[in-house]
Amino acid sequence: MSSNSSSQRFDKIAANYITSEVHASSPTIRKLHEYLGAEFFPAVCDIACGAGHFGLSFAGKAGRIIGVDPAANMLRAMEKQSAERGVVVETVNARAEALPFESGTFDLTLCRLAAHHFSDVARAVGEMQRVTRDGGRVAIIDLAGPATAAEEALNHDIELLHDPTHVRSYTIAEWRELFESAGLVIEYCEPVQHEFPAGLSVKRWCEISSSGMAAENKIREKLRRADTGQLRALGIHRDGDEFLLGIPTMLMVGRNQSGE
Repeated sequence: MSSNSSSQRFDKIAANYITSEVHASSPTIRKLHEYLGAEFFPAVCDIACGAGHFGLSFAGKAGRIIGVDPAANMLRAMEKQSAERGVVVETVNARAEALPFESGTFDLTLCRLAAHHFSDVARAVGEMQRVTRDGGRVAIIDLAGPATAAEEALNHDIELLHDPTHVRSYTIAEWRELFESAGLVIEYCEPVQHEFPAGLSVKRWCEISSSGMAAENKIREKLRRADTGQLRALGIHRDGDEFLLGIPTMLMVGRNQSGE
């Protein structure tokens, strides 16, 4: 899936993200705030920000909040949310793989539930490291890739049906390698946190991404054929004719110690 196709798709569904409970708050966002404590950040950048929920969670803890996204309507959604909350933000139309900022611009660079869409995730993490000041942090929350090949195949199939711009859910080991290769020293890792411990229905999951009824039904069919172990590993359980998803994610925080 090309980056242009991805941004066009997200332009069309931007309004869904404002009210999306998947994006509005999560245990993983709370974990990050608990870890960072009361620390104040002069400049925070939310990469592939969508409707801006992650960046806006730093209102009152940041001097500047900048949202970056390749989909212009997502940036408008962030601006709408920030205006409603009385928070001043800046928005920039750009891809994660090519950030239009000078090196060392930000104290904290964020990215949540977006990296599995990136066409070149290593380059994107490298860009996040570059625009973060020496001693600053990069914090990424993303889908946690499962351990076995069978679980990975099922996860990939349903994610692709849910959103055809999905590229891959990376494992914790792969995320560690991505951070370290980019020159980030890993400070904190929350390996697997279910964003919805009680479960999010396939119906609602597909509504948020405008997946369509055909994709929704195909997801259920694949889940019906999966064995119990696969479903458990992916944080999925059955509720009558519906399936509820926990959405396993990981949180990784790295400190930039490049010396730049």
